[in-house]
Amino acid sequence: MKTIGLIGGTGWVSTLEYYRLVNQATNRRLGGLEAARCILYSFNFGDLARLKAADPEQRGVCELVVAAARTLERSGAELLALCANTLHWFVPEVEAAVSLPLVHVAEAAAAAIRSAQLTTVGLLGTLPTMEKDFYRGRLAAQGLTTLVPDAADRAYLDAAILHELVREEFRPETRARFVEIIERLCARGAQGIVLGCTEIPLLVRPEDCRVPLFDTLGIHAEAIVEAALAG
Repeated sequence: MKTIGLIGGTGWVSTLEYYRLVNQATNRRLGGLEAARCILYSFNFGDLARLKAADPEQRGVCELVVAAARTLERSGAELLALCANTLHWFVPEVEAAVSLPLVHVAEAAAAAIRSAQLTTVGLLGTLPTMEKDFYRGRLAAQGLTTLVPDAADRAYLDAAILHELVREEFRPETRARFVEIIERLCARGAQGIVLGCTEIPLLVRPEDCRVPLFDTLGIHAEAIVEAALAG
């Protein structure tokens, strides 16, 4: 079993779920008293929010993520995972800074979508995840077409994630609005929906929607354990 380095805290609500799911998946595979060997580096999300407010391109955030990856490598991690979809914006810089293999959430999601034999999916997440190529490009490389909500819906999703979900606030009216946005994506041809923020699966459940939901939190956790136990 490889020692997993987890970079989390963006926000802590989903990072807590990562820790639980990774350990549960490890125990399902190994049985007995076995659990994951891991090291967690958890940010103060307030620090990242202040850096983001000062620079929308988040260069300061990138520097902190790279520093965290180096800390985990020095601490003995043998495998790296970023516990947020948006953090994968900084994968090129992280991979250039450390020698650890990285389990990419979008690649894990793409494998799950292809396994379900779908070709077109809607993507929900923060503004960078929906609008930049670091995520959609990974899906496109696997032959998948990605639809994103319109500008007003993207702004709503981003605000709800940053001002409610990462604070552990899960409101029925917010769930209803997310489902409306999903329905609009389905009307445009989405065969399934990628919940591309690891807090969204804590709000929207499969029974809320008529199309398959791809829970990137659960999918990523399983892929991390698969990589940790490989070989």
